[in-house]
Amino acid sequence: MTSFVNSLRHARRAVAAATLLTLSASGLIVGGRAEATSFTLPLGSPGLVETRTSQVLATGVTLTRIVRGTRPTTVGQIGTTSQGPWRVNVLSIDPALARGHLRATYGPDLARAEKVTDLVRISGAAAGTNASYFAYTASALYPGEPRGLGLYGGELLSEPAAVSTEVDFVVDAKTSQVSIGRLTWTGQMRNRSTGNTLRLKYINHPPVVPSGCTKAADQTKCTKSGDTVHFTPQFGRSTPRGYGVEVVLDSRGCRVRSKATRGVVLAANQTSIQATGRETNSLIKLAKVGCLSREVKLYDEGGKQLRLSSGLFGVAGRYQLTKAGKIVVPAGSSTFFARNPRTLAGRTADGTIVLATIDGRQTTSVGATLAETARVAQALGVVDAVNLDGGGSTTLSVRGALANQPSGSSGGRAVGDALVYIEGPLRKGS
Repeated sequence: MTSFVNSLRHARRAVAAATLLTLSASGLIVGGRAEATSFTLPLGSPGLVETRTSQVLATGVTLTRIVRGTRPTTVGQIGTTSQGPWRVNVLSIDPALARGHLRATYGPDLARAEKVTDLVRISGAAAGTNASYFAYTASALYPGEPRGLGLYGGELLSEPAAVSTEVDFVVDAKTSQVSIGRLTWTGQMRNRSTGNTLRLKYINHPPVVPSGCTKAADQTKCTKSGDTVHFTPQFGRSTPRGYGVEVVLDSRGCRVRSKATRGVVLAANQTSIQATGRETNSLIKLAKVGCLSREVKLYDEGGKQLRLSSGLFGVAGRYQLTKAGKIVVPAGSSTFFARNPRTLAGRTADGTIVLATIDGRQTTSVGATLAETARVAQALGVVDAVNLDGGGSTTLSVRGALANQPSGSSGGRAVGDALVYIEGPLRKGS
């Protein structure tokens, strides 16, 4: 059976970039010529009517809209109906033909959340989807803060989360090569004069004051272990406020000033280190004389260190959907595993990059369980796929316009970052 993505690849090579492709469950129509394929989405009852329309957005880049089922359901049946309907959008990027690149972007800074439509528009992208899990809640002081890997242009701005559910999507924007897996990291600050080091707990993440010391204004008297965090200008100009110690460094890593509390406004070329608990004394000692360097290493799930080149981008997902073509999602009974709007990303066996959204929590598109999402990925020919942030975050934008129907918000939720396809090669410093 010809795969969905392979069918699209053959079609793209057979038609001009502006050609409109129309697909049906029984075949692929290209300029009046049908290419046989028995592919249908594995959602709901067999035999449901399925319609598709595909449009070439750029050379080698195709957006396919799939609607399965014809009748809207009722609110009470969204989670259980076998009749749908489902609305699925599939963005495929053929690296053999595409002249642009896929990258992650987060807007003005990490602390703020931005709508996907704005991130696509500001970056001048042809299309994009939401990506990482992030702080999200309305009460969060830094709503856009990534909750897991944040790798942008080879710079690690948020560390992989130390949880087994995180699975990361990494793309080299220069080669269009994609890898999916659970990354790990190590990080430390090193004094270049003394050689002494201090392990980093986080990057650009508010440190926690240890239990029992939350009311201790002088954290140097706390005997419990706290956190040590490196903040970069990309987090935002203001670092988190609170009890602890903060050391501000210039562009060379040399101490500008030290503070007995946390919270400063950083100049464009400055970074800072915050510490809580007994780590405050270690930080003070480390930064007393000499200049500091940050040393971070990122490893794939096989333990191989990744080269943090300028073309490398990575975002955080939760649970791998397919691995080497096989469905690998675990069973689960929480609402996370139930039908929700979904965003997935991955690659096919021939290297085509696929981003897909499934609208949900609506009578016109019921969404997908995690298991259903994995089956969709497999049917699309995505041999390695990861579940990205979903729910109200699931958003697809084409040239800055909303291209799907997000749940709970007519304009789409503001998110931490996005995966965007930009026409043209990756430029140095971009």
